[in-house]
Amino acid sequence: MEIPLWFEITSMIVLTIILIADLLLVRLRPHIPSTKESTLWVVFYVALALLFAVILGNVGGWKNSGDFITGWALEYSLSIDNLFVFVLIMAQFAVPRRLQQQVLMVGIIIALVLRGAFILIGVAIIENFSPIFYVFGALLIWTAIRQAMPDGDHEGEVKRENFVVRMLRRRIDISEGYDGSKLRTTVGGKRMWTPMVIVFITIGVTDLIFAIDSIPAIFEITTDGFLVFAANIFALMGLRQLYFLLGDLLDRLRYLHYGIAVILGFIGVKLILHALHVNELPFINGGQHVEWVPDIDNMVSLGVILASMTVATVASLIASSHEKRTERRASITE
Repeated sequence: MEIPLWFEITSMIVLTIILIADLLLVRLRPHIPSTKESTLWVVFYVALALLFAVILGNVGGWKNSGDFITGWALEYSLSIDNLFVFVLIMAQFAVPRRLQQQVLMVGIIIALVLRGAFILIGVAIIENFSPIFYVFGALLIWTAIRQAMPDGDHEGEVKRENFVVRMLRRRIDISEGYDGSKLRTTVGGKRMWTPMVIVFITIGVTDLIFAIDSIPAIFEITTDGFLVFAANIFALMGLRQLYFLLGDLLDRLRYLHYGIAVILGFIGVKLILHALHVNELPFINGGQHVEWVPDIDNMVSLGVILASMTVATVASLIASSHEKRTERRASITE
């Protein structure tokens, strides 16, 4: 069952209005969200995604609805990984906490633009060159291996960003301190850029890196451009509030990158199996489809995503709790 064009257009208009309203709210009322406020917003966006899935199921078929839910869960899991790098960036550039909402909102907008471009390119490539699934699969397996390394390769992401920052500092004048959320300020009568411009560019580089990793993953779930983009929008909406809700908890989620590695590795293998199903490479099975390879259902993918994130989160919290108890005993003994 195809998704009606009117539903796609209406959905994009409504989601755009919600994003603009969220941006204006941050712009007009810069503040540090409370735990209660952040929780309510995260619940609202999750409920909105589930409501969208129900409406989509009634209008465009439950198969499309299931693909959306699986794709959204995948992208939401991978987007949470962005938060770790955002924490490092905020700390590295000493972004005042009251300005972090605006930084995150700009980062989300940049991510949506970049992912939209990647989705358009990806759909065009898939329609004309099916062996790209082999490339996507190999990319995700390599990314999974990097994620499984100590620190989940987050320090490596920041090093890439540092290179961009060094190049930028050599070419433009940047002030030492922030001037609210302004990109330009005046210091000693001289117009200069504020560190905020570096933060935005660094966030943009981060979003580009994550887009390269996450977009190939969701193409295994569905190649429908609308579903892919909708899943990404819903995954990124509420990410700003989730950042403040988790707060210091992010430091305790030490095993989360292992869960993400399992997800990426699983999707990477699934992509290669799918590539074998639609194989057209002459040096593999004589250019014919490989029919005997297993076809893994998207509901299995959803189960793997949820199980991996749950196990990684629970294991992290148990390990953190055990470490705190050990520290308390040591302090009492001393």
